Amino acid sequence: MLIAQLTDLHIKPPGKVAYGLVDTEALLRAAVADLVAQRPAPDVVLLTGDLTDAGRPEEYALLRTLLAPIACPIYVIPGNHDDRAALRAGFADHTYLPPYLPPGDGFIQYVVEDHPVRLIGLDTTTPGEAGGVLCGARLAWLEARLDAAPDRPTVVFLHHPPFATGIAHMDRIGLDGAAEFAAVIRRHPQVERVLAGHLHRSIQARWAGTLASTAPSPAHQVLLDLRPDAPAGFTLEPPGYQLHLFTPDAGIVSHTVTIGSFPGPYPFRDPSGVLLD
Repeated sequence: MLIAQLTDLHIKPPGKVAYGLVDTEALLRAAVADLVAQRPAPDVVLLTGDLTDAGRPEEYALLRTLLAPIACPIYVIPGNHDDRAALRAGFADHTYLPPYLPPGDGFIQYVVEDHPVRLIGLDTTTPGEAGGVLCGARLAWLEARLDAAPDRPTVVFLHHPPFATGIAHMDRIGLDGAAEFAAVIRRHPQVERVLAGHLHRSIQARWAGTLASTAPSPAHQVLLDLRPDAPAGFTLEPPGYQLHLFTPDAGIVSHTVTIGSFPGPYPFRDPSGVLLD
């Protein structure tokens, strides 16, 4: 099973750019074109939050248009820049059988059962707050779902990563309840990976008996500065996304895809068949 992860899209209303500089619409178009050209094609796409920049209905409408070329199922969770009600309305008809978006106005979290890897989406958002939280109710919901299928390989995906990254200004708006979350995951060794966004970078950590990671953004990246007093900032490093390949023997192996046009590929042998140094 091949899982694509796109995160931190920050789609603005049509014609608008983020921070007066980042054309997130054009960048997502390029990311989607790259993704649909992948061979083999992904079986599913996970969108791990901050789908829009301000949670406006017109942003979700544009996002749906941009995602339209993707043929496989797409599973969405909110980030701190999203709005639950607007996200639900924007994706109201974007369901698979059985429908995966929970009804009502509560947390947007769910389980997808119909793939070789069981997928559990968690909602870490608190309206009006940049940081995330996993409260007792959300953790109890997760524990019950993990208890229900202890032998199935599982990916848990959420927006805020559960580990400190060393990027201080982002860690200050990290995940409350991470220790309690870790305790739940440790009790469930079927969790192959915890996938997150929020950091706009590829970061990995051994965590709670499994591996937790974040993915780069197809738009802008958070500046890599590990000084405790480093200011907040972003860069226009090459955009990207991740592909997570699951096989029963190896579990999940992850690849970071850099979006763009680059020279190559070149053979390792010259036209006569001689191995090149």
